[in-house]
Amino acid sequence: MRLATWNVNSVRSRQDRIVDWLQRSDVDVLAMQETKCKDAQFPYERFTDIGYEVAHVGLSQWNGVAIASRVGLDDVQVGFEDQPGFSKDPEIDPAQEARAIGATCDGVRVWSLYVPNGRELADPHYTYKLEWLAALKADAQAWVTADPQAQIALVGDWNIAPTDDDVWDPALFEGKTHTSQAERDAFTAFGDAGFTEVTRQFTPEPRTYTYWDYTQLRFPKKQGLRIDMALTSPALAARVTGASIDREERKGKGASDHAPVIVEIG
Repeated sequence: MRLATWNVNSVRSRQDRIVDWLQRSDVDVLAMQETKCKDAQFPYERFTDIGYEVAHVGLSQWNGVAIASRVGLDDVQVGFEDQPGFSKDPEIDPAQEARAIGATCDGVRVWSLYVPNGRELADPHYTYKLEWLAALKADAQAWVTADPQAQIALVGDWNIAPTDDDVWDPALFEGKTHTSQAERDAFTAFGDAGFTEVTRQFTPEPRTYTYWDYTQLRFPKKQGLRIDMALTSPALAARVTGASIDREERKGKGASDHAPVIVEIG
């Protein structure tokens, strides 16, 4: 199986590129983030026309996650069991956002995840981000405890650069989100729960990134972040035979600011 994750930054704006890429890349399952549309606005036919089933959750012009699969799409679940919600107004009850969707594809339980950004260290959204990650880790740990042979892939935009090597200029991010110790500890906790980030061992070169901001010529200057990753359960990690980052797809007119990340599963 070829499993990919891609923050597409608006599926409607980039549907031509996404469909063309799927046909060129021979990917079996694509997890998408930041679809930025409601369910009724998702271009399902563009995917079904080339043989992919799609599960999507989107509530507004923000967030949104999807899974497209040509190897089965069963037991779709919107949100993980203990997924917290968010409200910027303390007078309003927190509501669950469109940030997680799971489905079983050819025996692999795939989760497409769009981790909250956090915004700033003093922002309530940062606390929400840490709570969201802690809840996901607890649920994921429960899944593998219940079934040690479970084939689980947690893929998506984690909005965390786990090490200084994953940031083009660590000093620039001092005191900001994505690189804070609390966020990195939250990411590391998935390893303690038995999950392995499987892309790094196959893409170990310095300055290997998955995201480049649109501003200040970040992409041609190779000034990016590595924040799109794939974490797998122990049983699935043993089946991973390769991984790559399709940096070419970040080039050209109308590109997303993220590149697709592909995992090969034997």
